[in-house]
Amino acid sequence: MAAVSTPARLPHAAHQLGWFAREQLLSCVFPIAVFSALGFSKVVAVSGLPRYDLVLVLCLVGQWLMLRLRLESVDELKAISVFHVIGLAMELHKVRMGSWSYPEPAYLKIGGVPLYSGFMYASVASYMCQAWRRLDLVIEGWPGMRWAVPLAAAVYLNFFTLHVLPDVRWLLLAATFLVFRRTAVRFRVDASTYRMPVCLAYVLIGFAVWVAENVCTRLGAWRYPDQADGWAMVSPAKITSWGLLVIVTSVVVAQLKLAKAAQ
Repeated sequence: MAAVSTPARLPHAAHQLGWFAREQLLSCVFPIAVFSALGFSKVVAVSGLPRYDLVLVLCLVGQWLMLRLRLESVDELKAISVFHVIGLAMELHKVRMGSWSYPEPAYLKIGGVPLYSGFMYASVASYMCQAWRRLDLVIEGWPGMRWAVPLAAAVYLNFFTLHVLPDVRWLLLAATFLVFRRTAVRFRVDASTYRMPVCLAYVLIGFAVWVAENVCTRLGAWRYPDQADGWAMVSPAKITSWGLLVIVTSVVVAQLKLAKAAQ
């Protein structure tokens, strides 16, 4: 009987998808570390140390390991640190306005906001920095600081003003498609190069962060008003909020990367 031959390798598409998935997973090392810290603190209590403070300690250890193991460069840490400030500023305002809350006690808590919360914003920037390097990402048709920075600033400002002025997120989304209509990201998957409109990337990352947000709220990272009586899925409307925040993140990371490349 003749032996049944087996393929020497996976079909090209499956091989490419597997390679891409692996690099995406590696790019999410720090977000996974944050999830792990939240999960660990949910089941393990440290006497005398509130849970939110334990999460902060674990996040700091994770950040140190990222540098120590050379998974993250000093320049990337600088970019990520910007989002600790951006994130904490937004958290202070949103918690004060009642958009969400951190119900558990903590020593390191300012205005009702535990300091570990900045790491959740920083983890999005960490993913972008990691993916940029691992996928050899190149931006085509970047609109430059003249358009990108004011748009990002307007998006960020709207998160604050929507409580007292009309929410103009849909106008900002329209402006995003206009400003970035010719912008695309070119990235490498193994030996092949692919191209994606940057606006599509914003939507996909915003959706991924919304999924992560559901996991985080399930782990008690924070609580929305409609989750006061028990966990409920975060409204899909939040995808637009995260998509807008991704725009701010990408502009900061891209401008820093482009400035570094020009040196």
